[in-house]
Amino acid sequence: MAGLKYLSGFGNELASEDPRCPGSLPEGQNNPQVCPYGLYAEQLSGSAFTCPRPANKRSWLYRIIPSVKHKPFTKASCGDLTENWNEVEPDPNQLRWLPFTIPKSTEKKVDFVAGLHTVCGAGDAKSRNGIGIHVYTCNTSMVDRCFNNSDGDFLIVPQQGEILITTEFGKMMVEPNEICVIQQGMRFSVDVFEESRGYILEVYGAHFELPDLGPIGANGLANPRDFLCPVAWYEDRKVSTGYTVINKYQGKLFACQQDFSPFNVVAWHGNYTPYKYNLKNFMVINCVAFDHADPSIFTVLTAKSTRPGVAIADFVIFPPRWGVADHTFRPPYYHRNCMSEFMGLIKGHYEAKEEGFQPGGASLHSIMTPHGPDADCFEKNSTAELSPERVAEGTMAFMFESSFSMAVTKWGLQTCQKLDKSYYQCWEPLRSHFNPNWKPSKQ
Repeated sequence: MAGLKYLSGFGNELASEDPRCPGSLPEGQNNPQVCPYGLYAEQLSGSAFTCPRPANKRSWLYRIIPSVKHKPFTKASCGDLTENWNEVEPDPNQLRWLPFTIPKSTEKKVDFVAGLHTVCGAGDAKSRNGIGIHVYTCNTSMVDRCFNNSDGDFLIVPQQGEILITTEFGKMMVEPNEICVIQQGMRFSVDVFEESRGYILEVYGAHFELPDLGPIGANGLANPRDFLCPVAWYEDRKVSTGYTVINKYQGKLFACQQDFSPFNVVAWHGNYTPYKYNLKNFMVINCVAFDHADPSIFTVLTAKSTRPGVAIADFVIFPPRWGVADHTFRPPYYHRNCMSEFMGLIKGHYEAKEEGFQPGGASLHSIMTPHGPDADCFEKNSTAELSPERVAEGTMAFMFESSFSMAVTKWGLQTCQKLDKSYYQCWEPLRSHFNPNWKPSKQ
C-alpha cells in the first residue's frame, strides 16, 4: 500500500504518534492524570511485570476509548480452528499435502478468521506451553470485525496474495516472501485483495526472538534493522451496527460487540509491537569447503523453551544461495530427528523434492520419522559435477521446527482432502549401491 511508513529495529523501545495529533504522547510519564487530547492510557503487557529488563515487554497505548468497553463475550463457532490434539489416532508416517484449497469468492465469502484451519500442534494454551500450526485460505476482507489471540503469538507467512493488516499500532502491508508477527493480545484485522492463502505458526507461552549467533559473531542471519513496525494510525469511528471483537481464548473462539472501532490508538510507545520482515534480507551462512551444515544456520526467529538450546519452535527458511562444497552430497541429508519438522513452500521448487511438493502445500516429518531426498534427487546429486551453482533460485521454502511431538488434526488428515497418500513412493526407487569389493583408490 503506497504511503505506509514503518519504524525499524527488532525489540526496540519505540514511540509513535499519529501526525494528525502532534504532542499526543505524554512527556515524562506514562499515566498522567489527564492525557493529551483527552485520551485514555492503557498498558499492554507481553511479559510479567517482574521479568528481567532485557525480557520485559510492554507498550503504552493512548486511545480514544479503552478496550475494556464492550459487551460480554459469548461462544463463537471455531470452524476448523482447534486445540484438540486427540481427534484422530496418531500417525507417524511422512505426510505431505497438496496445495490447500482456497474457496472461490463467487461461491462463498470467507475472511481471514473464517478461513483458519488447524493442521497440527501440541501442548496446551491453559498451561502456556505448546504450539499450533494453521493455514488460512480466504477471499474477502474482514469488515467491522477484528481478531485477538489471548493464547499466544501468530507468525503469519503469506503464500498467495498480499494482506493489509490493521493493528492497534498502525497498518502493515505484508506480501508473499515477507512474514509478520502479531504478538499475544494485539487486536488486528486483515484486508485481502484476491483469493489468498498462507501459513501460521502459533506459539503459546513464549515470544519470538532472534537466535543467538555464537561463533558467527555480531552480524548475519536476520539483522535487527530489517524488522519493521507500523507507525501510529487511528480511526475515530462509531459503528452503530456493531463491531465484533473475536477472541481466541484457551483454544476456543469467543465474540463480543462494541459500537466503535478498536483501532482508535492515537499514539503509543514501548517495545511490545507487531512487526514484519522481508525474507530477501536474510544473510545466508553456508558451507564453503565441504559437508552439509545443519539447517539451524537458516533460523530467522526462535521461540525458546526453558531448556537451553531447545526451542518450542524455530522459523527456518531455505533461500536462494550458492552451493560450493567439494566432495559433498549437497542436498539435505537423510535424517531422523528428535524434533518435528513442518515444511511449507511459498514459491518455486524445493531442491530435495522437485516434484510433488508444491507452493501452498506442506509436509510433516514427525519426531524420529525418517526423511530426506527422493530417489531422483539422490541419484542426480550423487553423480553431479561439483562446480559452484546457485541453489533454490526463485524458490522460498520454510520450516516450522518444534521440540513438541505434534498431533495432526482430523481436518489435516481427512477433511481437507489434500493429503498426498502416495508421498512414501518417492523413496521406493532407492536401491542399494553397496559393493563389498570396493577398495580405496591409491593416491
